Parts: sequence; structure tokens; C-alpha cells
Amino acid sequence: MTSSGTNPEGLPGSAAWELLLPAASAPARARGRTLQAALREAMRTGRLAPGTRLPSSRDLARDLGVSRGLVTEAYEQLTAEGYLRSDRGAGTWVGGAVRAASPRARDLAPRPAGVAGVRVDFVPGSPDLSLFPRAAWAAAQREVLAELPHRDLGYPDPRGLPRLRSALAELLARRRGVAADPERIVVVSGVAQASALLGSVLHARGLREIGVEDPGSPQHDGLYEAAGTRAIPLPLDDEGLALRPLRASGVRAVVTTPAHQYPTGIAYSADRRAQLLDWARSVDGLLLEDDYDGDFRYDRAPVGALQGLDPEHVAYAGSVSKSLAPGLRLGWLLVPESLADEVVDRKRTMDLGHPSLDQAVFARFVARGDYDRQLRRCQRAYRERRDALVAALGEHFPHARVSGIAAGLHAIAELPEGYGPENRFVGRVAAAGVAVRPLGECAHARGDDAVVRLVLGYAHLPPARIREGVRLMAEAVAG
Repeated sequence: MTSSGTNPEGLPGSAAWELLLPAASAPARARGRTLQAALREAMRTGRLAPGTRLPSSRDLARDLGVSRGLVTEAYEQLTAEGYLRSDRGAGTWVGGAVRAASPRARDLAPRPAGVAGVRVDFVPGSPDLSLFPRAAWAAAQREVLAELPHRDLGYPDPRGLPRLRSALAELLARRRGVAADPERIVVVSGVAQASALLGSVLHARGLREIGVEDPGSPQHDGLYEAAGTRAIPLPLDDEGLALRPLRASGVRAVVTTPAHQYPTGIAYSADRRAQLLDWARSVDGLLLEDDYDGDFRYDRAPVGALQGLDPEHVAYAGSVSKSLAPGLRLGWLLVPESLADEVVDRKRTMDLGHPSLDQAVFARFVARGDYDRQLRRCQRAYRERRDALVAALGEHFPHARVSGIAAGLHAIAELPEGYGPENRFVGRVAAAGVAVRPLGECAHARGDDAVVRLVLGYAHLPPARIREGVRLMAEAVAG
């Protein structure tokens, strides 16, 4: 085929050309209809944009191997329908009235606050994204882009850039009491990928069941079950994971949140932590420590990570999702030496390593002291918001029992008798524009629906909005 004599912006030089090829091979009687339909489709979908000049009828007929009269008839018909416009002596153009039905990409990001009618969103899980240190992060980016060796833009070590693993080892040892060997740190895209890596490695080793806290994060169930490992719910008591059900379950790996259990907010007692480690040693098992908000403790020093007490029986995972932003998809996994090679191999086959540029920027951000400053900034803001929530609950629900407030980004509010059943309470406050998460949604089996227990996230809300939300809840259920 040729395109001689056609404007370089015309049809033969565009991707829409392929749409017209069926017209050339169609039966003789159907060629006109086929050509018209192909041109309409090209204009409707935007492959021929408004203002595009089409080839002359002579040129298009020659390129398609059809009669000129057939092309002329198609142009005249589409001009009559408004798809094309023709200026005498100037050619034929796609009309400006054509509006291509451009497909739109849907946004499936979890944003409850964006739901119509929600005025205050207490659903936990997100930090205050407005606290992201844009200026400091941009400065680190500029420095990295100016200095990064070309070789560091190639495929990275699947464990992560050495400079970041070294920076993380120092940071985690200093802030969380972790026994951090940079050679056993794997940089991952958040705790979700850390869980998927561990789940697949454990499954490959023959483990088909893994214990999860009950109540606990629903995410843990889905992540490990996706790796082929069935989640076994294990109950809690006042000190942490209950030992008797754990021993009776027969599992050899358990996911825990010992620094600030999600969602109850309790910190595992020293005795329970020691007992869990004894259990892991006795069954040659593994504790998978999700330290999702271990840096945020307000009234006393943070509880050290469980991993620091026995790094050969504890895998430790954390991320910047609460301290910086979940959209960075940046985290870390420390693994026992016995699992290191298998986890690294699985990471390599999964994605060939985390993006090098993001790693280099975060390494610089940590080395400059910006990450420590960010954590201090967040702690001040979140402590103020926690205090605002506790004060507002004390004012509007004076007999409520509030727990889990020593650390983290959420609190548990157990309301006194008379506010239940829970589903009615949640429905009433939702009608008033307040989104809340019942504690029962985090449990594998529903508890007493007559008692209202709420998991209230506060980190992403300014104090004034927190007070407004609690007031709206109280007004919605008054009387």
C-alpha cells in the first residue's frame, strides 16, 4: 500500500489505517457499508481525532484497492451524518462535532471519606497524608538524581540497595531494638508484600496453616491464604495471644502485632512475649511480627520489637505507610538466617527487586535525619488528636471505656449499655454522616451485638473534625 499524495497527518499515517483494511477484503456488495462503518468507529473511539485531514478519495481508493466512487460515496454519507466536513478545494476533515467516547480508568483506591454523605470518617488505617514532608523529600530526590551512579538504575540486588539496607539496620536497631543484619534485610513494597513472600516460602516448606490473631487485621488472612496457607484464628487475652489455644492449634507459624495489637491496642506483656518465644523454640516455629505502628507511642518509651529477643525465630516487617505515606509502597522484612536465601529467591522471581530510585531517596532521607524529624512531627500531631478524641468521648459519651490509647493511630471505644445493638448504632451514625468500624468486623466470629465497641481511627483527622464527629455520633443516637 502507498500513501503518496496524502497529508502526513492524514489517515494512512495513523493507527486508524488498520481499521479500514477489512473494507478492501469485504465482498464487493458490502465494501461501501464496511468502509463507512470502519470510519465511524475510528472517529467514535478517537483514533481519528476531530480536525484530522483524510486522504483524497483518489488516494484512499488506490491504497485500499477499491473504486474511487465507493470512497466518494462513503465521504458524502459521513458528511451528511455530521462525522466529516468538506471544504471545496481544501479536502475532507473529521468534524469538530465528533466526541470520542474515550474510556475512563476507574479509581479503586480505598477512600471511605470520598463516599457521598460521609462528613467525618473514623475508619482506621490511614495517617494524615498532609503531613508528608514534600520539601524534604524533594530535596533528597534532587540530591540523589544529581549523584546516583548510572549502574544503580539497572536491576538492583533483590534484597535492596546496600546503602538503604545499612541505613535501615542502624535505624531499626536504634529505634526498635531490632537485631538488624543488613544482609538479612529485604526491601519490599510494604508489609503486604513481606507477608506474601513469607507465606509463599512457608507454603513451599510444607506449612499449610498459619495462626492469626482474633480479633486481628483481615489483611493477614487474605495475604496468607492467597499463598495457599490457611489462616487459623487464635484468641487473645489481656496479655496478648492466648497460649493454650495456640498450643492446641498445631500451627508452627503465627502472625502477631505485639507492640500495639491491631485492633485492641494492647501491648503484649513481657511474660507473654517470653512465653511466645519459648513456644516458637519448642516447635521449631516462627513468629511473624508486623510492627505496623511501633514508632508511635505517646506516654512512655516504645516497646522494643520482639525480634530483638530471638532473631532466629522471629521475622520482622515494617513500612513507611504510617510514618510517611502508604502510596510510597516501601517497607522492609528481616528474616531468620534459615529463611533468608529462600525469601530472596522468591523476591527475585516476584519482581526483580524494589525500584532503585525510591530506595536511594529513602536512604538519603534517613541519612539526613529527615526521617527522625518526620517521626517526631507525626508523634506530636497524633498525640494531640488522640487527646482530642478522648476528651470528646468523655464529653459526649461520659461512661464510655476508651482503651488502646498509649500508642498507635486508633483507639477502642466501648460504649455503655443502652446504645446497642451495634448494627443499629452504626446505621444511625452513618445516616448522620459519620463512618465508623465496629470491633466485630475485625473478628472471625461475631460477638455480643448488644455491646457497641468501635475502632476509631484519628490520625488522619484534625482535632476540630474529631470533635465534630463525636458530637454528630452523640446527636444521632440521643435518647
